[in-house]
Amino acid sequence: TFNWQDPLNIESQYTQDEIMIRDQFRAYCQEKLQPRILDAFRREHFDPTIMKELGSLGVLCPTLKGYGAAGASSVAYGLITKEIESIDSGYRSSFSVQNLAAVAIDSWGNQEQKDRFLPRLVSGELVGCFGLTEPNHGSDPAGMETKAIYDASRKVYRLSGSKTWITNSPIADLLVVWAKCEDGKIRGFVVERKGNEGNLTTPKIEGKVALRASTTGMILMDDVIVPEENLLPNVTGLK
Repeated sequence: TFNWQDPLNIESQYTQDEIMIRDQFRAYCQEKLQPRILDAFRREHFDPTIMKELGSLGVLCPTLKGYGAAGASSVAYGLITKEIESIDSGYRSSFSVQNLAAVAIDSWGNQEQKDRFLPRLVSGELVGCFGLTEPNHGSDPAGMETKAIYDASRKVYRLSGSKTWITNSPIADLLVVWAKCEDGKIRGFVVERKGNEGNLTTPKIEGKVALRASTTGMILMDDVIVPEENLLPNVTGLK
């Protein structure tokens, strides 16, 4: 019998673990996210407690190994993403960017950075964002204007510049930000909101036509202080 919902019989290629993860998460999406989406879309609002709910389910950053993550397959991650997308693409966007911030630290951070930040991103205790695109540089990030100046006397970097169209930035506790150093090389930094409240602002972009259930904003930095230990050591440039 022809199955119009799965005409290529892709279901048969999933493992039992992947099917179980998908079905359990589908129940959460239908029971917990579906009732919220109409109001969230109307008000352009993302409830940060959703991140903690996702963390408690073990679906945040699911492909990471360790740090409380599920250690699931990329296929399982795709199935999780498909289920949250079925409710709303805005929810999926916020979910994906949380993963993007964590994967950046896992891929390019040192062990101390991973131990400090990843468990709290995986649990949803911290909300993350990824600051690359700028007002004058979207598809050409190599031209970025955000600067990182090293202060040797204090062993810190001073970041100044702006990023825009950054999902999660208005509510982010942890911002993975890319900036051009004095030698012209682009480096990644883990910027913590706490302690930088006076020099770091993340205004929300209002009036979106789509993705209204995710919160999107800017990152405005005016001499934001980043300890040298928050420099991602294992990446230089746009690899």
